[in-house]
Amino acid sequence: MNVVAERVGTLHALVVDDEPNIAALLQESLAAEGFDVAVAADGMAALRRARTQTPDLIVLDVGLPGLDGLEVCKALRKESRAPIIIVSARGAEVDRIVGLELGADDYLVKPFSPRELIARVRAIMRRAGQAPPERGQTVTIGDVSIDAQRREVSVAGRQIKLKPREFDLLLMFVRNEGRVFTRDQLIESIWGFDYEGDLRTVDVHIRRLRRALGESASALGHLQTVHGVGYKFSAPH
Repeated sequence: MNVVAERVGTLHALVVDDEPNIAALLQESLAAEGFDVAVAADGMAALRRARTQTPDLIVLDVGLPGLDGLEVCKALRKESRAPIIIVSARGAEVDRIVGLELGADDYLVKPFSPRELIARVRAIMRRAGQAPPERGQTVTIGDVSIDAQRREVSVAGRQIKLKPREFDLLLMFVRNEGRVFTRDQLIESIWGFDYEGDLRTVDVHIRRLRRALGESASALGHLQTVHGVGYKFSAPH
């Protein structure tokens, strides 16, 4: 039996970035937090989406084609009270000051880790009086129980020790059953944009995760290697 705790309500986020890989990673990170995420690749599209979908959170790149992110931020702030997080490769103090003075609630310099983004999102949503959506705080699959909030995993009532990134990998897989992740996607989501090590570290962590779960891996499901691509998780049926 598989049980996933239901989240209450849905918050909507708008990601605005013209780099497809970064936009996809931002979308995945926010979706994993329980947001319903829309994506726009330029400034005018961002304004159209914001006006029709009234997002609760906006993550906005500065270097956009056409209407740049600062102009978008200025326009949005006149129309919306949704928190705005600017993400930009421009890290000079003057750039951050301009972004914040135009109405952004936070300014995050690329490269950054998904964990840092989510920490900023949670803080901003709390200040705005909107708790981040609860999504899958407890997941039970077979005799394996995963507590996302406490970051604990137990097997048949016995707690097992996982290193932080092993836990993050496990939670990411079970929350995205059937989806194939490449090593690049896993590195960006778990280790962050600025990771410069060997992609094979993913394989090492997967092996450790399988070993830690031991015989319960069959009850949990199958953490499958998709040859030439990456990994996917299939729950037991």
